[in-house]
Amino acid sequence: MKKIKTAIIDIGSNTIRLVLYSYNKNEGLKEFGNIKTVARLRTYLLPNGEMSEEGIQLLGETLRSFRLILADYHVTDVKAAATAAVRQAINNDKIIARMKEETGILIDILTEEEEAYYGFVAVAHSMDTPSAVTIDIGGGSTEITLFINKKLQKTISFPFGTVSLKQKFVSGPIIDKIEREKLRTFVKEQFSSLKWIVDVGLPVIAIGGSARNIAQVHQQKVGYPLSGVHQYEMTVSDLQQLRDYLTEFSYDSLRQLDGLSSDRADIIVPALEVFMALLSTVNSNSFQVSKKGLREGLIISRVLQGNPQAYDKYNVFEESGRQLALAYGRTEEEVQTLESLTEQLYRGCINLKLFEYSEVDLQLLKKAAKVYGIGEYIELDSSSQHTFYLISNQSIPGLSHIDRVKLALLASYKNRDYFLRFARPFDSWISKEEFKKLRDFGAILKFVYALNMTKRNVVKNIALEKVNNHFQIEVLTSERAIAELAQAEKQKKHIERVFKGEVKLKFNEERQG
Repeated sequence: MKKIKTAIIDIGSNTIRLVLYSYNKNEGLKEFGNIKTVARLRTYLLPNGEMSEEGIQLLGETLRSFRLILADYHVTDVKAAATAAVRQAINNDKIIARMKEETGILIDILTEEEEAYYGFVAVAHSMDTPSAVTIDIGGGSTEITLFINKKLQKTISFPFGTVSLKQKFVSGPIIDKIEREKLRTFVKEQFSSLKWIVDVGLPVIAIGGSARNIAQVHQQKVGYPLSGVHQYEMTVSDLQQLRDYLTEFSYDSLRQLDGLSSDRADIIVPALEVFMALLSTVNSNSFQVSKKGLREGLIISRVLQGNPQAYDKYNVFEESGRQLALAYGRTEEEVQTLESLTEQLYRGCINLKLFEYSEVDLQLLKKAAKVYGIGEYIELDSSSQHTFYLISNQSIPGLSHIDRVKLALLASYKNRDYFLRFARPFDSWISKEEFKKLRDFGAILKFVYALNMTKRNVVKNIALEKVNNHFQIEVLTSERAIAELAQAEKQKKHIERVFKGEVKLKFNEERQG
C-alpha cells in the first residue's frame, strides 16, 4: 500500500475529535494531528428525542473549523463517524443532510454493533492480551465486548455514558456518596444482566478518554516511572483508592488536578464507579487501559482493506518492533541476522545447561535483539542511555509496561553498572533472580551484536561447546570477518561472567564453490 493520509472525525456524545493519520509499510501508522472540541452533544437531546437547533449549530461550527484544518494539512480522505448522541437523536437524518450541505462532510452514523466492533479491532491489534472483556464508556453510550483468543464473541451497547449518567444521578457539580451508591447499583444491575460476562474472570480493558484520564491521574499519584497509558494496568484496590482520593476534592480542585482533563472533572468519579461495577461483575482484579479505541479501530480497518498483511493481531509486537528498528536505521536483513544469532547462542547455552529453557525467555531475547543498541542512531558514545530512554519512554504495541522495561534493560545493556543504574527505579517490579537473568541475557546480546560489527551480516552460524576447562564458540562466516573477530574478542568478557569460565573463539570462513 502506498502512503496514505487520512482524517478520522469522531463525533461523540462528550467530545468531537479530529485525528490525522499517515500510513506506509515501513513507518506504519502515525498520528500527526489531534484536535478536540468538548461539545457534550448529549446535553442537546430534547425530551422529545430530537437534538436541539443549538446542538446542531454547534456540530456545524465544529465541522467547519475542522474543514479549514484539513485544508491546511492537505488531507482529502475523510471518515466522519457519529456515535450515541447523533444515533439517539430522532432527527438524525436531518442532521446528516444539513452537515453534508453546510460543511461538505458526510457523516456515517455507526450502529451500536459497529461502535463496539471498532473498539475491539483497536484493542486486538495493539495489545497482547489474548482474551478480555472490553468497555468503551463514552458520553452517551457504553459498549461492552467479550473476545477469546483475539476472536470477538459478544457485543452490546448500553444507552448510558458518563454524561447521561451525570444527568440522571448527579444534582450538583460533582457526585456525592448517596448518588454514587445509586449509580453503582443501577450500573451493576445492567451489567449483571449479561450472563456472558458474569464471573468470566478475564481482564477488563477500558477504552476512551475517561479510562486514559484515570490512568494518568493514578500515574501522577504514585509517581509512576514510565510514560504512556497504553497497556497500563491497575487492580480493583488501585481503583478504589483512587476513587476515595478523588472524592476528597472539590470540583474546582479537580479541574486543576494533574493528569485530569478539566472537562472531565465532573464525570471522572462516575466513570470510576462504572469500571468498578464491571470488574465486580466479571470477577476480575485486572484493569487494563487501551489508548487505542474507536478512531484507531476505524483507521486500522481502513489500512487492512488495502493491505491485509499490515497487522497481525496474534503477534502484535512483530510489526511494531520492525517499525521501531527501521525508524532508527536498522535494516531488515540486520534484524534477521541478530535474531538468528541470538537464538543460536541461547539454544547453545540451553544445551550446556547454563539456563533452563523458556519459550518466553527466547521470545524476549529475540525481541531485544531486534532493537538492541538503536540509540546509536542518535549518538554512538551514549548509545546505551539513548536506547533505554527510547524504548522505556514510548508505548510499544504488544508490550505490557513490565515487558517494556525488560526489553529496555536488555536492548541497552552495556555493562553491569549501567544495567543496575537503569534497573534501580524498577526494583519492586522484578525479582532479584529475574534481574540476574536479564543481566545475563543482556551480556549475550552485547556479544551477539559484536558479531555484526560491520553490519555486513557475514556471520551465518555460531556453535557453543564445552572443551576441557573452557567454552569454545565456533563462528562460521560467509567472508572475511576481521572486525567482527576483534570486537567479539573485546566483548567476550561479558559472557565469560555469565558462563563462569574462559571463552575461546574460533572463526571459520565458508569455503566457496
